[in-house]
Amino acid sequence: MKRADVFEFFRRLAEANPAPETELEYGNAYQLLVAVTLSAQATDVGVNKATRTLFAEVTAPQAMLALGEEGLKKHIRTIGLFNSKAKNVMAAAALLVERHGGEVPQTREDLVQLPGVGRKTANVVLNCAFGQETFAVDTHIFRVSNRTGLARGKTPEQVEAALERVVPRPFRLGAHHWLILHGRYVCKARTPECWRCPVEDLCGYKAKVLEPRKP
Repeated sequence: MKRADVFEFFRRLAEANPAPETELEYGNAYQLLVAVTLSAQATDVGVNKATRTLFAEVTAPQAMLALGEEGLKKHIRTIGLFNSKAKNVMAAAALLVERHGGEVPQTREDLVQLPGVGRKTANVVLNCAFGQETFAVDTHIFRVSNRTGLARGKTPEQVEAALERVVPRPFRLGAHHWLILHGRYVCKARTPECWRCPVEDLCGYKAKVLEPRKP
């Protein structure tokens, strides 16, 4: 995709949604860290349903430790892989208290040292909680970036590096959200809804679906 097309691509997405946000519900950086950790192989809707009661009780890692692993499991057992996720959340809470005074660190290097926190999770926290220009490449961003020709790569890391190179300055903070939402609601995995896509004419996808399929 040409540089001018990339700029126009994000300009249109920004025009449609000037202030994009994550669909995960949270009240502070620690709650966001927990929510993103729980969201692996789960939907934001499912995570939000589980964390509403959890976050009414837990706002800091100290409170998570006081709740205990079994107490946490009672809140999140509707989420896939909840047993392993509960272990990671508790271990991360202990390290946050031990190494960071109960505060969520603001560097990727420190975040990925926490159990259950990979590069994608760290990037989400840095972007949403601390306003850093990061690109958290999930399945939606990976698909949209490759399908459209915006930033191709064979791995999430390659796509992230490509986005770092091509995303224009005015759009870097919100790019990750626009791409996720576009992939979730328009550029869907099985049948992209190209007939209502605001960037269809800029997209390099050859097998475009230009009208809704009949039921």
